[in-house]
Amino acid sequence: MASRLSPYLQFRDTARQALEFYHGVLGGDLTLSTFGDMGVEGQEAHKIMHGMLTTTDEFVLMGSDTPEQMEYTPGGNFSISLTGDDAESLRRYFAGLSEGGDVTMPLAVQMWGDEFGMFTDKFGTRWMVNIATSEHRDQA
Repeated sequence: MASRLSPYLQFRDTARQALEFYHGVLGGDLTLSTFGDMGVEGQEAHKIMHGMLTTTDEFVLMGSDTPEQMEYTPGGNFSISLTGDDAESLRRYFAGLSEGGDVTMPLAVQMWGDEFGMFTDKFGTRWMVNIATSEHRDQA
């Protein structure tokens, strides 16, 4: 297997809802393991220790709940970027993932010729979507 770079998102008590939401929009296979599955008892047993979404488009998105004793900074200083030339799928992802969130830049043709938009989803994760035009596909 080749190496792969995959975003790993941290949540405070909403990892299950967030990963199930992403799964509902992006499709694929979702696996979730709780702290309880690993032998932890008490208030955090039901929280997600590790979740992984693998889509048919070969996206891999992972995440977990941050335990109460650990520092948690929602959103951090990153964005997840979806880029490609499958305009129909990317527009569907933009619409679905931004539902209930805050669209900061609606999808529109930009000065570089691609269709691009940005939003923060309802879980505080920032996303960018870039739909490459035919003359920019090789650069996507």
